[in-house]
Amino acid sequence: MLVNLQEVLSYAEKNRCAIGAFNTPNLECIMAVLQNAETYRVPVIIAHAQVHESIMPLDTIGPIMVLCAKRAKVPVCVHLDHGESLDYIEKALELGFTSAMYDGSRLTFEENMENTLKAVRMVRKYGAGIEAEIGVMRSSSDSSEGSKGEKGIYTDPEIAKKFAEMTNVDALAASFGTVHGIYTEKPQLDFQRIKRIKELTRIPLVMHGGSGVSREDYITAIEKGIRKINYYTYMSREAVFAAKELLNGQEGVLYHDIALTAVEAMKKDSGKAMKVFYNIP
Repeated sequence: MLVNLQEVLSYAEKNRCAIGAFNTPNLECIMAVLQNAETYRVPVIIAHAQVHESIMPLDTIGPIMVLCAKRAKVPVCVHLDHGESLDYIEKALELGFTSAMYDGSRLTFEENMENTLKAVRMVRKYGAGIEAEIGVMRSSSDSSEGSKGEKGIYTDPEIAKKFAEMTNVDALAASFGTVHGIYTEKPQLDFQRIKRIKELTRIPLVMHGGSGVSREDYITAIEKGIRKINYYTYMSREAVFAAKELLNGQEGVLYHDIALTAVEAMKKDSGKAMKVFYNIP
């Protein structure tokens, strides 16, 4: 069933867990994630990132995501991830998305707040939820966003408090040591920063760059206040590994064989993540 961001975050707060937010730029990703969510009977977020527009247009994948969410046997929020354009966000909302992230993290505080307020007013007209970001997260060279050369700017708890109070967003993405893409070394996560931001803002916090984090770090982050974890890169990479193994091991492989193999690989990887996010035995 299709629900908004507020509903799935309410579940996360009540159960002291994190909702998995999986980028789904194609049908195979959607299938893998929703099949797991239905198996585990948990709410989930499927997301389309604006940066993926070049590989899968919103006009194409958006209606498919919404339809799949409506048909799902569990609550599914359809979310626009890292929306940097207000026009692009509104386009997603018109297609039926129930949540959007406005990403003004590279702007000045004043510009970010001004645009976030516009985004808040916009999503409220559609009954949708809104996420924003304070701080800049580094992207690795293997990120779908590409390497942007930033060292990363950790979120200041006091600024986060001010931002949350002035914008009334439903969730806040905070930078505390994760990166977009493949980790080349173990991330050093600032859990006390997350704890302090949660204490000051009292709203659900979001971990971006969630792929590749250890089980122990996921658990600690959730204990400190993370209620939504974005996950894509490592799930997608597992599909590639499985496809390569199939192609190297068999003759006469057709595309549908590759697609089905990719789905199973992504189910396995995203399923492991879900078990940690939702504390499933």
